[in-house]
Amino acid sequence: MDSLLLIGRIILGGFFIYSGVSHFIGFGMMTQYAKMKGVPFPAVAQGVTGLMLLLGGASVLCGVYPAVGILLLAAFLVPVSLMMHNFWEIKDPQLRMADKTNFMKNMALLGAILMLLAIPTPWPLSVVP
Repeated sequence: MDSLLLIGRIILGGFFIYSGVSHFIGFGMMTQYAKMKGVPFPAVAQGVTGLMLLLGGASVLCGVYPAVGILLLAAFLVPVSLMMHNFWEIKDPQLRMADKTNFMKNMALLGAILMLLAIPTPWPLSVVP
């Protein structure tokens, strides 16, 4: 079971790390999108959320301060889902479906990370500070 938890952490943590890196690689384009969605101080928000994804993902992957990492990821997922993927306000059916898919993906990720809080720490096969 320990190896299954580790594989899951690698996949889930790796997903968030990849997303964080993507925030910085596509910084300009993603900042413009955030601006279009009405995010205040979009460049600052882009940098902060990218850092939240990187740190939260690394925390889940390595098992280091997992509750802090999960809090960072939840603090990212909830407002981003509500502001950036507000499908209920979109008229175009294709755009609405795309945002609905992203919203639902984020809710599934939120559920997954919240379940990790039920696992006693330190997690097996973790880097313990």
